[in-house]
Amino acid sequence: MSRAHISPALRQVVAERSGYRCSYCRTAEDIAGSRLTVDHIVPESLGGQATLDNLCLACWECNLLKHDRIIAADPETGATVRLFNPNTQVWREHFAWQMDGLLIVGLTPTGRATVNAIRLNRAALVNARRLWIQVGSHPPQD
Repeated sequence: MSRAHISPALRQVVAERSGYRCSYCRTAEDIAGSRLTVDHIVPESLGGQATLDNLCLACWECNLLKHDRIIAADPETGATVRLFNPNTQVWREHFAWQMDGLLIVGLTPTGRATVNAIRLNRAALVNARRLWIQVGSHPPQD
């Protein structure tokens, strides 16, 4: 399988649209310690294209944990649901910050499945959020 090249211009549009934050865990690129990557919402392995409507910005860890999945089980109901699509769904309708921005909680089956599947509260990220909160860089205000 050949991976489509994402031009710098397309990456720039994706980054701007994502607010220079991971579309899943909301980590800001300027505090992440590395440049974020472009995620195929529907992976190329499942027929997804390298088009603006199928791309979002993601931190490396969220991208790796999401891998080639588009569905996961809602841990509350066990139902299989689609993972969060940042291009067609609104983050705050599926997720909320808890403990002043330390944790992400899922508000819907999609939100809960995404929190669980991508491990949006992994220990290293929660520890980083704690520091970002102390210096006033987190959580995002939108």
